[in-house]
Amino acid sequence: MANETRTLVVAGASSGIGRSIVERQLDAGMRVIGIARDFSSGPDRGESFVPIELDLANLETAADRLSALSRKYPEVTGIICSAGRGRFGSLEEFSYADIRSLMDLNFTSQAYVIRAFLPNLKRNGRGDIIIIGSEAALTGGARGAVYSASKSALRALAKSLRAEGAASGVRVTIINPGMVRTDFFETLDFEPGPDPDNFIEPEDVARAVGSALDTRTGTVVDEINLSPLKKVIRKKNPRVLVAVRFRPDRCARSSATSIDGNIPIPLDDAHLIIHYDEAA
Repeated sequence: MANETRTLVVAGASSGIGRSIVERQLDAGMRVIGIARDFSSGPDRGESFVPIELDLANLETAADRLSALSRKYPEVTGIICSAGRGRFGSLEEFSYADIRSLMDLNFTSQAYVIRAFLPNLKRNGRGDIIIIGSEAALTGGARGAVYSASKSALRALAKSLRAEGAASGVRVTIINPGMVRTDFFETLDFEPGPDPDNFIEPEDVARAVGSALDTRTGTVVDEINLSPLKKVIRKKNPRVLVAVRFRPDRCARSSATSIDGNIPIPLDDAHLIIHYDEAA
């Protein structure tokens, strides 16, 4: 479907991967309907870009708004789902509400977006659904049970929709990136290491989306996995362990208390050895 002006819906369009997808598709001459909670920081790209402020985390209001949008824009032939957020921890660190909240945004809201616009694609006799998943759906990992489950659900959704949509000319692709350098990590206690080999750029994912869209109509790009060459993770606030070595023959005068609050330490004769516990 290359070299053709189309109307695409992009969920999660205001930042990160979604914003890069929007900008690349606008540069390619597409019309983009962007959905995000807040567009105060852009993108602002003229008449070809239609920003729709909608909080997808609020499922009760999202369903009606999405249905209305699908009626307003019957010409849509592409759905790109990139909304979501990260939260990590062992399962028991999540409240029941936390589990539901993460699943609602990362999986259910994306299913809502597809549900709303899929009839448009089928009526038009062709179309693309591209879902931004995660490498976590393929590997799982400690402290990632809920997040990985939300992304695995998207992967299963993509597989089923692929089988359902083929007869109507609807192609379905899922893209599973590893760590992407975006504001995704702002609220997390870790981030990719500083070396460029430790992360993917949002533009890398946007190029993969463009490649799937540009593939010959009769060919489906089922799944794309993108990984950084290296996978070094840096803890943002490592726990500081202080080992104190002092001379017993000079334990006098000024003293302090060790890190565990029990052992008095003479400050003027202490030698401090600071260790950063990256596993904290």
